[in-house]
Amino acid sequence: MSEESQTSYSDKLPNKFMEQIEEVAKTKRLNKEQKGKLTEEVIKVMEERKFEPGEVIGIITAQSISEPSTQMTMRTYHFAGTAGMKVTYGLPRLMEIFDAKKELETPMMTILLKKDFNNVETAKKLAEYIVEKKLAAITKSVSLNLNDMTIEVELTDKKRENSVAKIIKEFVKDVDAKPVRDKIVITPRTELDIKELQKVKDKAMNVKIEGISGVQNAVVRREGEDWIINTIGTDLDSVIKLKDVDEKRTISNDIYEVAKVFGIEAARNVIMVEALKTLQEQGLDVDVRYIMLVGDIMTFSGEVNSIGRYGVAGSKTSILARAAFEETIKHLVRASIRNEADEFKGIFENVMIGQVIPSGTGMFDLIAKREEQS
Repeated sequence: MSEESQTSYSDKLPNKFMEQIEEVAKTKRLNKEQKGKLTEEVIKVMEERKFEPGEVIGIITAQSISEPSTQMTMRTYHFAGTAGMKVTYGLPRLMEIFDAKKELETPMMTILLKKDFNNVETAKKLAEYIVEKKLAAITKSVSLNLNDMTIEVELTDKKRENSVAKIIKEFVKDVDAKPVRDKIVITPRTELDIKELQKVKDKAMNVKIEGISGVQNAVVRREGEDWIINTIGTDLDSVIKLKDVDEKRTISNDIYEVAKVFGIEAARNVIMVEALKTLQEQGLDVDVRYIMLVGDIMTFSGEVNSIGRYGVAGSKTSILARAAFEETIKHLVRASIRNEADEFKGIFENVMIGQVIPSGTGMFDLIAKREEQS
């Protein structure tokens, strides 16, 4: 068997199978041609054993995930030893994944460092650097000067007054900001009343001074040889551009963000990993192939789709299948207006009218040839 054919076989078979074929070939003293035939037979048998013809894989997958999910708790909990970071797990997290929600309860990143920067000092510095710090976080005191109708801000670090004043001037509209006697004085360019001055103060306090937008907290932990930074809040695109960060291993739990930064295949992997991790956290054992199928069906169009009425279930070709899921009247009325017809090729619609489903033995018609009687 040539090296080229060996490579093509390794693409079709898991490494474990290839190792076992090598062992059998040595034990039986098979030549290259015999070894090639053995490998082809293994591939053939493996393809045949993937699933039974006519098996309702989708139904089995749905049942295999949903039945254990009924045992999941409706809870969030704190990571031990991670400064009390509150993380969503259990059924709420599973619903976030399968509903493909854009607004997550706890968006997170797992940041890994490049080999040259993989040490505790760099990890701590990076964790401190990426956390978003607003003006309120570095302010010692803030007050309204009603005589001059200005806002006076005293910083914890007076050396930063010039740089902070420039940032305030850049991000808060129609104000001037400059250091005056150990304070930053923010002066509106137009006349304002007290209520409007208070709004300007609130805007100024929310101005980002440093860090990465959206990253609320970051905690350093060690896992094996790696120093890992876990964050609450995510901005994957900005983080992977940092020189210390290993962009090949850094990931977010936000499916849409991963799809935008790394592509749809990466988003599929996030769906699989996050769903499996959520189930395993609660001691539920679901075959990874069911999770893989869900990941495939949510991303096969090239975009992330939810399982619900506005995603996979809502895009079924069968009118009755869509109507059976949610918004029954809407689907039936729309189909009648458009003069659509249901071809009864799926399972749900056939069950609804009491017809044999086109799966399993119901996939085939039996044709009998009778002998003519004389």
